Amino acid sequence: MPTIFSHPAVPLAMGLGLGRQIIPPPLLATGIFLAILPDLDMALMRLGGIAYADNFGHRGFSHSFVFALVIALLVGKWATRWQSSFRVVFWFLFVSLVSHGILDCFTNGGHGIGLLWPFSDERFFAPWQPIEVAPLRLARFFSMRGVEVLTSELIWVWFPALLVGLGLRRWQRPTGQGL
Repeated sequence: MPTIFSHPAVPLAMGLGLGRQIIPPPLLATGIFLAILPDLDMALMRLGGIAYADNFGHRGFSHSFVFALVIALLVGKWATRWQSSFRVVFWFLFVSLVSHGILDCFTNGGHGIGLLWPFSDERFFAPWQPIEVAPLRLARFFSMRGVEVLTSELIWVWFPALLVGLGLRRWQRPTGQGL
């Protein structure tokens, strides 16, 4: 998995690209939280004795498209609080949340991602896995392995996210209309 430091790259890139008028700060903060949310399955695993490879273990149901859809719909009910349309809130939150599982598919370790749960128990990886998987133990993170992981994330997550954000911003500018 990418670290919790890099999962926010996708909502931050969308926020940069679309601007505050479309993605107000409270919505951006919610998108950042949702981009990290699936990794709370680690806490559930440790508390409940759930095995890593179980559907409710790490990278299982909380990394699925269905989970992202349900959470985005539930949280999207508060769209008027952020002075945005339901459509904008829903899609922003859905992409923020689903990006977690998709980014994890590009890592080079673990048991795969349960993207299609509950329709399939199969775990998926992307055909190309350039992102170094983050160590699950904190002690390993504060080592050369952690430096390798963060360097990999800068190259394969943050740099592309920045390019996408700047591209969206550039696309927004000529008309000033946005979504």
